[in-house]
Amino acid sequence: MELTIRQLAEGSRLAGRHLARLHTREKNHALLAMAEQLTAQENDILAANSMDLQAAQERGMSAAMQDRLMLTSERLSHMAKALLEVAQLPDPVGEISDIRVRPNGMQVGMMRIPLGVIAIIYEARPNVTSDAAGLCLKSGNAVILRGGSESFHSNRAIVHALQLALQQCRMDPATITLFPTVDRQAMVELLKLDQQIDLVIPRGGEGLIRFVAENSRIPVIKHYKGVCHLYVDEDADLEMAVRLLIDGKTSRPGVCNALETLLVHRQVADVFLPLAEAALAKKGVEMRGCAITCSILASAKAATEADYDTEYLALIISVRVVESYEEALDHLERHSSNHTDVIVTNNLRTSQRFLRDVQSSSVMVNASSRFADGGELGLGAEIGISTTKLHAYGPMGLEALTTKKFIVIGDGQTRHKVDLGGCETLTALLSLRRQSNLAPLSLRAKARTF
Repeated sequence: MELTIRQLAEGSRLAGRHLARLHTREKNHALLAMAEQLTAQENDILAANSMDLQAAQERGMSAAMQDRLMLTSERLSHMAKALLEVAQLPDPVGEISDIRVRPNGMQVGMMRIPLGVIAIIYEARPNVTSDAAGLCLKSGNAVILRGGSESFHSNRAIVHALQLALQQCRMDPATITLFPTVDRQAMVELLKLDQQIDLVIPRGGEGLIRFVAENSRIPVIKHYKGVCHLYVDEDADLEMAVRLLIDGKTSRPGVCNALETLLVHRQVADVFLPLAEAALAKKGVEMRGCAITCSILASAKAATEADYDTEYLALIISVRVVESYEEALDHLERHSSNHTDVIVTNNLRTSQRFLRDVQSSSVMVNASSRFADGGELGLGAEIGISTTKLHAYGPMGLEALTTKKFIVIGDGQTRHKVDLGGCETLTALLSLRRQSNLAPLSLRAKARTF
């Protein structure tokens, strides 16, 4: 008998409780086994992927999307390697921090714990299946994976391999669960299960993410789009600015940390914009600019206000000339998607103002927007990028898949005075304990042993 959506989620909930109690070495052992099974099941996974690719071709899916969907022996090898890399990352679960001693001698600290059950809803790329499963397992969370219809057979084969590894390690296969249908109404039913699922992370186009956010009773970590900016300040190194522009816009235009808008201070516009035009033209980039931009560059097309809110994901960039830092900041406040914004400047004061004033999840000085990535920022791996400030902001690694609870160790402290008068037996027992000179517990001594 097939499980109902609620029963499936309750199974994940139970598996998550067991997973949260596992030692780091047990989770790492499972990750190693998962990597081995991806390799061992290569033929079955590639055969399933061929079915998805054939269906994609019949539906007329674009070549770019088919490339994202396609698996090869090399890509499977990279997926297995990614699981091995997650196994090498520090385990955040059980970490104790912010230890302090209250005036009454009581020790108070914070301990990292798993969130519980995480639902990942995503499109196209089947490598997300193993990446998300590995990150959730290492952080102690059960995961429900709901991929798109275009990769259903691939995802099913990948999850089968991962669950074989869990069984080898005597772990509940429901630790990693593939949502059994791509029916949208069934997904809506899943999104109502706020008692069984703790967090939803959608990854895909803006339409999917908005659908999830509008239909979910469960907290949603999301970013709708990446309208990333490069601001060339009046004190910028212009050669550096050209390099950052080319890398940010053209190295991979179809990703969320690619540049979509160029802001240029009026003081350097006459010099910088022709340099930018020449460099971008070599890469086939279309420039859409404000009136000042179009007066400087004959090749620029007139930009509409809507252009400045557009995530092109293509070789197109919007350009605006601004009269001051304040005008650049005003543009960002109106048009930034809170993903990644960059300033190019040699003025220390201006750079520090930019870091403080701009509220995006990644703010950079003299560095490419393409560094807005968990691996590049030192997280080791990422589950996605959040542009919502609760509870995570920016690229999300293992720590973002946990939360913190308060832990307290005392030595009998009570908030109010307790009178034990007349209880001679209890008083005698307390006297014996004091005489035994038992060493008090210490959070510091236990900081890495939970």
